[in-house]
Amino acid sequence: MILANILIISTIVFGVIFILVTAIGLIRLPDVYSRTHAASKSATLGVMFILLGVFFHFWFIEGHVNTRILLGIVFLFITGPVGGHVIGRSAYLTGVKMWEGSVKDELAPVLDERRKKQ
Repeated sequence: MILANILIISTIVFGVIFILVTAIGLIRLPDVYSRTHAASKSATLGVMFILLGVFFHFWFIEGHVNTRILLGIVFLFITGPVGGHVIGRSAYLTGVKMWEGSVKDELAPVLDERRKKQ
């Protein structure tokens, strides 16, 4: 019982830490591309850890397995990074400028090559 509580609390605390990193990243990072990276990666991990802690609570403490929570974790794992990618790509295609300190723009040559083919 004590090990179950330690596991539940630790997964929820890890989730809260990732959500805190997301909030700091959204405030501190300079451009939309960095912010979508912070929001899509660490927020997805944070919510997944919190849901995993809830799943462990229902499994170890309440005594039943809730498969809907597992489906929610899988859904978030798939859709979170994809949503961040789509937001970043649409921002790039609409002309949102990158931060001045950005080192490399890997998408510009690919788009130029595609435009030449059309």
